[in-house]
Amino acid sequence: MRIVQFQTDNGDRRVGCVEGFQVREVAGVGSVRELALVAIEQGTDLAAQVARLGLGAAFDYRQLLDQGRILPPLDHPDTAHVLVTGTGLTHLGSAATRDKMHQQAASDEGALTDSMKVFKWGVEGGKPPAGQVGVQPEWFYKGDGGIVVRPGGALPLPPFAEDGGEEPELAGLYVIGPDHRPYRVGYAVGNEFSDHVMERRNYLYLAHSKLRACSYGPELRVGALPEHLEGTSRILRDGQVIWEKPFLSGAANMCHSFANLEYHHFKYAQFLRPGDVHVHFFGTATLSFADGISAQPGDRFEVSLAEFGEPLVNSLGTAEAVFEMGGVGVL
Repeated sequence: MRIVQFQTDNGDRRVGCVEGFQVREVAGVGSVRELALVAIEQGTDLAAQVARLGLGAAFDYRQLLDQGRILPPLDHPDTAHVLVTGTGLTHLGSAATRDKMHQQAASDEGALTDSMKVFKWGVEGGKPPAGQVGVQPEWFYKGDGGIVVRPGGALPLPPFAEDGGEEPELAGLYVIGPDHRPYRVGYAVGNEFSDHVMERRNYLYLAHSKLRACSYGPELRVGALPEHLEGTSRILRDGQVIWEKPFLSGAANMCHSFANLEYHHFKYAQFLRPGDVHVHFFGTATLSFADGISAQPGDRFEVSLAEFGEPLVNSLGTAEAVFEMGGVGVL
């Protein structure tokens, strides 16, 4: 099952199931979060809850996309209650890309960068036996729901940014239940979007480089994932493809299990506040930046995985400065 959130002509919010080129409205519910909380309360799953409510009016999916009426597939009415995070060095091909960025001169040619050490730990201990805890991955914070750009929207490039590059990834979408337990609503295609020039200067700048916008969707995939996923990431400039490359994801292409990544995120008590929404990016091994591409405002990012329906499309925009040196008030 694939689900979207969208707006009607008058701006009302709806939840819909994707059926071919149509979106069928889910009766009596205005958000996926609301749908998930009711399912948690009733001890059922999302698909069963949709079946119980039933489907109503049909909408033209292409028209919803073209008119910018598709919303992120999971959100919260208060953006402060959405936590956007991620993990890196989780995919079997991710270390080579990162190591190019972080390599340092060393007299010992066999010396490992910190990136390669963390990757090696993941390969050795990221997929523990069921019920056991594996090695923790690299983890980072991106922001709250205020950084989320709807599918089709422009990812803002801050004036202080040195780069604005795509990161095609899977994202896990979660709601925290009344029992303080996280519930995975499903998965979505994501563009994690980062500043790779800043990160390359020094790996300790990773935290700064991740404080950027992101996008995910347009569809929420409910249920189990295939072990192997192969998608395409590309950039268009003035209508022409300037870069295109396949990317791999899914359990077969990762050095950490999803369960291990989820454990090491939700083991922190502050992330278990009932009603909150979490968007967690699972990492990637494919970046245009690693191939010497520098995205420019106006470029169009497209991230597609056939198993997730329509591609995630965003442009690269610009943003005004929101703060100036010496702008802190004194009380």
